[in-house]
Amino acid sequence: MGRGVAITGMGIISAIGNNVQENLRSLTSNKIGISKITQIKTIHEDEIMVGEIEDTNPVLEKKLGIEANQWSRTVLIGSIAAKEALESAEITDINEVSTGFISGTTVGGMDKSEQYFYDYEKNPGIRQHITGLHAGDSTNKIAKYLGLEKGFVTTISTACSSAANAIMLGARMIKSGQLDRVIVGGTDSLSKFTINGFKTLMILSDTYSTPFDDNRKGLNLGEAAAYLVLESDAMVQKKQKKVLGYVKGYGNANDAYHQTASSENGDGAVLAMQKALKVAGLLPESIDYLNAHGTATPNNDLSEGRALLRIFKDGVPEFSSTKSFTGHTLAAAGGVEAVYSVLALQNNLIFPNLNFQTPMKEFDLTPITETKEKPLQTVLSNSFGFGGNCSTLIFSKEA
Repeated sequence: MGRGVAITGMGIISAIGNNVQENLRSLTSNKIGISKITQIKTIHEDEIMVGEIEDTNPVLEKKLGIEANQWSRTVLIGSIAAKEALESAEITDINEVSTGFISGTTVGGMDKSEQYFYDYEKNPGIRQHITGLHAGDSTNKIAKYLGLEKGFVTTISTACSSAANAIMLGARMIKSGQLDRVIVGGTDSLSKFTINGFKTLMILSDTYSTPFDDNRKGLNLGEAAAYLVLESDAMVQKKQKKVLGYVKGYGNANDAYHQTASSENGDGAVLAMQKALKVAGLLPESIDYLNAHGTATPNNDLSEGRALLRIFKDGVPEFSSTKSFTGHTLAAAGGVEAVYSVLALQNNLIFPNLNFQTPMKEFDLTPITETKEKPLQTVLSNSFGFGGNCSTLIFSKEA
């Protein structure tokens, strides 16, 4: 099969921008999207900080040209990002070749189902908001909005590694010749259920998150959607497509260490990075920049830091966690950071790890804290999920 998996389009909406260019401007100007909760009524609204998308549901519905109050916020933001990705790839007929849509989500339609749960008996007409809870419903609705009629459509739900695994599956299907083109990524909105769940785990911060800082207090939840369009070599040549970058390597592992914690020594992360490097045919020293999972929780940053030292030893590449900008966007995180990795390659920039002050006492690792210009050829991006599901993607300027 073809040598490379080309990235020909990207789309994103997050707390720091409604499209790719707005996100890039925010990343290069240190404009963060973290604030108090404004769009969800919760008893925790004054206790934590989150990364909210500015647009309300009615604004998103107007942008998409759809009827009011039919879709969950997960579907709305997912449709915005996926549409931008297709437009970026200059695709006007989504059904002209064998095409797939692989989307990651954990929240699904939770925001709507929790809103109408107690009203169902009195108003059966809201059934679509109850049945829309499951993860596959949001994927199907986005695919339908995009006009995908006969392609491969599936959902990945592996917690916070979902979008990364969607990208990996899509890349493998391109390489094996099962698809000519695939839209891959993820979408998750904020919901009371998610906020309550993470609050119970006691890993939410009441201030701005500080990834890899010794005094880190926890994560900021966020919402976002981000997708890449992947195409085969044959499609790129046939259509004379502009290539934004390549999915060079990928790896997934599950150490099953704990339901909500990573291995203290980063066992799953090590396996995922080893596999990704092997698929890419690269040595660790070939990585120019590493976009870390970096959630700013005590467990994750310790586990990931130890994993980086096990893989790269004394040569850990320059790294940062961009979750300090957007918050942790759960299933969408791997898609968001994939877009940021490609932007880093395109612009030869390393984006900063904001709010960092004090190195962790367990090891001597310091992230990049200011935007840095540097020639980049390869970027590695980590995404780790509950249950020990760890995924690593490697992006490159060349196939």
